[in-house]
Amino acid sequence: MRTLVIDSATEACSVALFDDATIIAGEYRLLGRGHAEQLVPMISRLPENGRAQRVAVALGPGSFTGVRVGLAAARALGFAWQAEVIGYPTLALVAAMSLAQEGGQPLAVAMTGGHGEWFVQGFDAQGAADRPLASLSPQVAAAETREFLVAGSQSEALVSARGSGRAVVLLPDARSFGELPVSSLLADIAPLYGREPDARLPGAIA
Repeated sequence: MRTLVIDSATEACSVALFDDATIIAGEYRLLGRGHAEQLVPMISRLPENGRAQRVAVALGPGSFTGVRVGLAAARALGFAWQAEVIGYPTLALVAAMSLAQEGGQPLAVAMTGGHGEWFVQGFDAQGAADRPLASLSPQVAAAETREFLVAGSQSEALVSARGSGRAVVLLPDARSFGELPVSSLLADIAPLYGREPDARLPGAIA
């Protein structure tokens, strides 16, 4: 089965085309902004315009706009190609990338969040989440994170604030999709924002 992977939830933007577990082609760009303009051209540069029987997309947490851009592209292509659409958590991919690089050991992932907070989650040596996703201030994240190994965009900052451990600076890369455990693949492609919305509709229940 061919799988197109779309990851635009963070400042990185990447796409990859897989044949089962074998990568055929992929592209990774560190954009910061401009995912909406760059994503579709990146997909079109893949063999056969990235056409696949399955589309996998990063669900976040991360940039609100980046998450929505990726989901919109995945849903549109899934509809056009009559392809299955699945999702995966952004932090799970970062954990899988770290485990592939560093070997199996428990780790925490710390990624840039909103309003000065970090998205933090713990994973076991097989890449399964063993601590819930949370959006924390740097001080609280440093105090509550016990794993020696920390991966992600804020790993160096967390290790420095804590004064111990080892940091592996990583951003999610669709080309590493094959490292994800099957348990991280989700049929429900609702976005994972990682924190409560900053604004509520009038009359919304708290």
